[in-house]
Amino acid sequence: MHRDTSAYVPSRYPDELVRYMRKRGQDKVLLGTNYPMLPLKRCVEEVNGLGLDEDIRRKFLRDNAVRIFKLED
Repeated sequence: MHRDTSAYVPSRYPDELVRYMRKRGQDKVLLGTNYPMLPLKRCVEEVNGLGLDEDIRRKFLRDNAVRIFKLED
């Protein structure tokens, strides 16, 4: 099972979600923005404030979606 974060800006993510992303959920959570209500630029800037390791940040912002939706060979 996977989870996206649409409809929430990263600064409002529950602490439990951020802890999950840092451990068991690092391959299961994808960024969702609910664009145009939440602009991508704002969401990415706020992700930078979550204190995620670079590899987890990359998974959250890109790699998980690429893998799950088979966007690359």
